[in-house]
Amino acid sequence: MAKCNRFRNFKERGEWVEALFIAELLRRGYTVLKPWGDSQPFDVALNFGNRILRVQVKSTSYRVDNGYKCQFKSNFHGRQYTPKLLDFFAGYVVPQETWYLIPAPVLFNGGRQPTSPMLFPMQPVRANSYSYECYREAWRLLRPKPEGRQPTNGGLARRHSSQKQA
Repeated sequence: MAKCNRFRNFKERGEWVEALFIAELLRRGYTVLKPWGDSQPFDVALNFGNRILRVQVKSTSYRVDNGYKCQFKSNFHGRQYTPKLLDFFAGYVVPQETWYLIPAPVLFNGGRQPTSPMLFPMQPVRANSYSYECYREAWRLLRPKPEGRQPTNGGLARRHSSQKQA
């Protein structure tokens, strides 16, 4: 918890967490864009040439029972988040130094405002109590799927095309 105490307010801690997120993205080889100021509904964008992935970064140190509760709602003065404005939420559990990379549609759950999920279970997980564990350190999800690539039906399409060439 020492890292939470060195900031004067949540705004300062939020800026620190965004810097951590950007540093981790750069370390992993992503091309990062940072909007100027606070006028965008996202904190960081990833540039994939013809595609931009927008990420809202949040953090928590709020321990509840066996985990940490993370608020993915917009602040009281900001514009409401919508599925059209964001692609991902990045949640950082400060005391555990752990990232959760959650696709925005998962948190919007049918268009509603994002909830406050429990993250980082401290004891064995009870069924349906920590449904976001599959997003812990899920950096691979930030890479877009190649456009125009079709499923190969278990390799049948590949074999069929090679038979035509023969």
